[in-house]
Amino acid sequence: MGWKDVGFMGSEYYETPNLDYLASQGMVFTNGYASASNCAPSRASLMTGQWTPRHGIYTVSPSTRGRSEDRKLIPTKNTHTLPTQFKILPEVLQENGYTTCQAGKWHLSDNPLEYGFDLNIAGGHNGLPKSYYPPYKNVSIEKGKAEYLTDLIVEKALIFIDTVQKPFYLNYAPYAVHVPIMPVDSIVPKYAKKSPWEGQGNAEYASMVDNLDRNIGLLIDKLKKRDLLGNTLIVFTSDNGGLYGITKQKPLRAGKGSYYEGGIREPFFFVYKKRIQAQTTSDVPITNMDIFPTVLAYAGIENVVLELDGQNLSSVLEGKTKTLERSLFWHFPIYLQAYNVDDNQNRDPLFRTRPGSVIRKGDWKLHYYFEDDGMELYDLSKDIGETDNLITTHPEKANELLGLLKTWWKETNAPIPSERNPDYKDRSSYN
Repeated sequence: MGWKDVGFMGSEYYETPNLDYLASQGMVFTNGYASASNCAPSRASLMTGQWTPRHGIYTVSPSTRGRSEDRKLIPTKNTHTLPTQFKILPEVLQENGYTTCQAGKWHLSDNPLEYGFDLNIAGGHNGLPKSYYPPYKNVSIEKGKAEYLTDLIVEKALIFIDTVQKPFYLNYAPYAVHVPIMPVDSIVPKYAKKSPWEGQGNAEYASMVDNLDRNIGLLIDKLKKRDLLGNTLIVFTSDNGGLYGITKQKPLRAGKGSYYEGGIREPFFFVYKKRIQAQTTSDVPITNMDIFPTVLAYAGIENVVLELDGQNLSSVLEGKTKTLERSLFWHFPIYLQAYNVDDNQNRDPLFRTRPGSVIRKGDWKLHYYFEDDGMELYDLSKDIGETDNLITTHPEKANELLGLLKTWWKETNAPIPSERNPDYKDRSSYN
């Protein structure tokens, strides 16, 4: 789900009344980020609270995606399963008296019950369902009243909320709106009648967004019914940007798999009626790694020693501070092929990303590429669409950020691919 795939972020095509209401009850972050531009590494960082070089999950499937003759370097080998040595968020909560439930997409191992969850609803190593309609093929879930997978997952999650007696943690990630694009037929006509808006006009995808919003509404109604809403911390975000070609995030550039803003900037809000004022916004840059320490702070858990790269956001959420002095980093020593060489906004049409790293400090963002030592520098306060590369006009800023990036590589032991691929063929033009 992309940055503008919801009403509260400005979409005039998708209709998300439940999410819009929920967002109005807390703080919306306009500079909220995923820690990676595709799902497995982003989820691993959310769960561990750590940068990708620490856990080694950089992508989905192999790191050698795209044609070998187009890859100049041998990319870093990808880790597919999160090592159990990492103490992750549900495990810490479980050890401190919480009942924990994983509902929907997990993607980090075969069995989430080995990672601190008491209940697993439909979660496995798969990153997507082969079908949203039965039989779901690669998704294991008991039958219920609903048939559409997103509806069935929320049906089971509602039972969990309705019956749990202890403090609880629910990781609700119901596969939607991930491909395959399989519409909710009853909803499609509403969007088929609407005019496209800013690159958003796929009625089938819109039906999945709409249905997801409906299910989140059911979760909120259940919390209200059990008188739990006022004492529940709710975090909403996405694990990567919108799928370019299906949905666009104008004025952001590119989409999922790219480290331009369209691939990593997300809808992101926190609701906690006891501590967070309603109808507030923040432009502080945050990342999904910040969820782990923030949850621990609000749960009052202090007796655990962890190496977390995220930060506790409670002072920002409660209006005590307006800034966080830090840099954000992204590291992707891998290749990720483009979906459509004729329609994308990537650095080149063959790949959504080539091996490199990115740093954001304040409003400045630097892209660094390992193949050719190429750099791109953007001032996001003036150029959120990353269209004006300032690398030649602001060399001092570029060198400052590159120095911070190199220090971060050392601190995190980030792998830097340098071995040349013998299959590589230099092509002056792409076809």
